[in-house]
Amino acid sequence: MKRFILATTALVMASSFAYAEVTDEMLANDQATTGDVLTNGMGRHLQRYSPLDTLNRDNVANLVPAWAFSLGGEKQRGQETQPLVHDGVMYITGSYSRMYAIDVETGEELWQYDARLPEGILPCCDVVNRGAAIYGDMVIFGTLDARIVALNKDTGDVVWRDKIADYKAGYSYTAAPMIVNGLVITGNSGGEFGIVGAVQARDVNTGDLVWHRPVIEGHMGMLNGEESTMTGTLNATWPGDMWKTGGGATWLGGSYDARTDTIIMGAGNPAPWNSHLRNAGTPVEGNAGDNLYAASRIGLDPATGEIKWHFQTTPREGWDYDGVNEVVAYDDRDGNARLATADRNGFFYVLDAEDGGFVSATPFVKDISWAEGIDENGRPIFVEENRPGDPAAAADGNKGEVIFASPSFLGGKNWMPMAFSQRTGNFYVPSNEWGMDIWNEPITYKQGAAYLGAGFTIKPNYEDHIGSLKAINPDTGETVWEVKNDAPLWGGVMTTAGGLVFTGTPEGKFVAYDDETGEELWSFQTGSGIVGQPITWEQGGEQFVSIISGWGGAVPLWGGEVASKVNYLNQGGTLWTFKLPKALANIDGDGNPIIKTSY
Repeated sequence: MKRFILATTALVMASSFAYAEVTDEMLANDQATTGDVLTNGMGRHLQRYSPLDTLNRDNVANLVPAWAFSLGGEKQRGQETQPLVHDGVMYITGSYSRMYAIDVETGEELWQYDARLPEGILPCCDVVNRGAAIYGDMVIFGTLDARIVALNKDTGDVVWRDKIADYKAGYSYTAAPMIVNGLVITGNSGGEFGIVGAVQARDVNTGDLVWHRPVIEGHMGMLNGEESTMTGTLNATWPGDMWKTGGGATWLGGSYDARTDTIIMGAGNPAPWNSHLRNAGTPVEGNAGDNLYAASRIGLDPATGEIKWHFQTTPREGWDYDGVNEVVAYDDRDGNARLATADRNGFFYVLDAEDGGFVSATPFVKDISWAEGIDENGRPIFVEENRPGDPAAAADGNKGEVIFASPSFLGGKNWMPMAFSQRTGNFYVPSNEWGMDIWNEPITYKQGAAYLGAGFTIKPNYEDHIGSLKAINPDTGETVWEVKNDAPLWGGVMTTAGGLVFTGTPEGKFVAYDDETGEELWSFQTGSGIVGQPITWEQGGEQFVSIISGWGGAVPLWGGEVASKVNYLNQGGTLWTFKLPKALANIDGDGNPIIKTSY
């Protein structure tokens, strides 16, 4: 029997009871402990790899639905969550800042929490939420009005809540928080509104702010309630006062590399998009107009928030290529500690884990037009004629020269997480082959108003596909295999020791591929486009796989000419859970006994 709690709009089991609390040690060992999923990324390094091989290439055809859970109501937009699993309970977030606790055996709802969102929120790219964090007896997530809320994981009651930033100024929050050494780590969203990107750390038990680190030069940090150090050097790479509204939103959250005790965050596009306005009077040569630390990956000290290192993927950014895409910590085939990121700008980067130093960069999409390549220092070799034109140079001063740029501003890869396989040593990257007509316009900053200074129209680069799932060898940059998809890919990827790669498509297919060849081995039609993130775990000797289905996100909002590829897709909100029954674990898809080989 359920009761309705007005204070939190939560549905709570009347006779709930407490389970084991989640510790730092449990979070650190998340990948190795296969009976639960405690972190976004199935490990804070974000590899999204499971050592489970009960489900494998031989028997994946026997994978069957176990249960389905509907998020209900009319809030059926953009379900991008990654589930967490602990002590027989699954925790998911939903669009419009909702949280659900679900019995993993039956699919029955245990409780629901709905954030009370105010009027006037300003989410850039749909009302999505990408997941939660779990620690102690709490499950913690952020809301579209730029708040963070800690709930009792057994009841859904509010334990504490805090304000990340002012939603009226354009801030929001959509990422999954991360727990490191008893601190809740969050970024912020809102780069299209001239906000200032930042990373914050709070005491996980109380919600008290411990440190605050802006990621745009000139802004002061905070530690333990007092001013700490300035980010960068004032006006070193930003002219005049442009740094005050410089963007750089840290909207995708981060990863944690335990090998170096480093939090790694991505900083998004500088504001405004119009790079001529942003860098008026600065030379093209050198780094005076790089606009640090926007469009960068940043290594931070977890204890203080001090910046250890940075690597800027797109200096002088002028195409909204951002810089937030996830950084995955891994060891290469020679045993070197590395970091990898597939940037929106179309290049796949490998960095040194110790100091973020440049190791290599190779294109992972075709037809890159804005740069000829990446030099030996990791800096792009710009094609300046393929930068949107300066409106000030136009006859009417209202619209700069229109150019075609590839990839589009939604990127060779956007937020949707790639996966690394410890079995093959390859990355599996959900990418898109598209470009855009883009132009610059005059713009002035106004709090709470869009601060772009640009216009655009997205166009497919090829008639037969936009989406492309690629297996990439990070040591060589070689594309090992590719699976094309008609519509853009916008969902996450997972790999397993059973030789499988799982992902979903906007057309609603949840698919398992052979990690070595890209052969499709199994699929299931979920009924709506998949933009969520798959997980797997074991329970009672059986392996389970879950994915949320529910079309939405940035593509249908910003898709331009791509809209014709997706405008027929139905929205939805269903969590699907599949299992490999014990009786079928040792039987292949044709009903024959499996003679197990190494996976």
